[in-house]
Amino acid sequence: MSNHTAAAVLCALLAALLFAVAAVAQQRAAAAVPEEAALIGSLVRNPRWWAGLIGDIGGYALQVAALALGAVLLVQPILVSALVFALPLSARLNNRRVPPGTWATALALAAALACFLIVGDPTKGNTDAPLRDWLVPLAVLLGLIAAATAGGIVAADPARRALLLGAASGSLYGLAAALTSYVTGLFEHGVGHVLGAWQTWALVASGVTGVYLQQRAYQAGPLPASLPAVMIAEPLAAAFLGLTVLDERFRTGTVGLVITSLAVVVMCATTITLSRSQAAT
Repeated sequence: MSNHTAAAVLCALLAALLFAVAAVAQQRAAAAVPEEAALIGSLVRNPRWWAGLIGDIGGYALQVAALALGAVLLVQPILVSALVFALPLSARLNNRRVPPGTWATALALAAALACFLIVGDPTKGNTDAPLRDWLVPLAVLLGLIAAATAGGIVAADPARRALLLGAASGSLYGLAAALTSYVTGLFEHGVGHVLGAWQTWALVASGVTGVYLQQRAYQAGPLPASLPAVMIAEPLAAAFLGLTVLDERFRTGTVGLVITSLAVVVMCATTITLSRSQAAT
């Protein structure tokens, strides 16, 4: 592992820690808002929510640093480790105990993540892909996000609503991550280049919408019902764009690709299991 890669991993882990703290603070704030009340209006008057937002900003700054040093396919899956930080913190603040089964599921998710990173060994790609390369993958991703959002809005079960809205939010964060490196690189050419690029406005729109849907997911159910969906959808969406748009690749053979694919399946399965376990409680 090169020095740049090691630094990217460290920044991503620190970002995951800050995201976990922010998620716990924001979920506690959002859960206290009644369904019939204005969500955003209530949150902006809550100091705990602002503390979580500061944590998110710090986490995003470290995420930007990690993306400057490593590939999207490397950095984004590491953020799943926020689950390992958030679950015990949330349980402690809510005077609950994390069941052994939940711990086992979270650790299985972390193990699948490690397998994905070590076996897949992703490369850094081309961050300035032209718009024509974005059109089809972006349309597919936005279609899935729209479907998840619609399903989350109409779902009667709180855990299912939290899962779907969390997945939509995480997918938007994955889109934002895929755009981040290119947009931050524009600053060396001046503010005019930044404001004139479609990627900048797509980044802003995906980030703002993602934050809103994440708060809706937090409002709908307990943290382990929504955060796993956010955490797993983000790297999957980013990986999809990294492979289809940014020309990132896995440095492994056929067997390695099979193992990497199985790791992704395990990551998805453990995410759904965590959400269902919360519905049962």
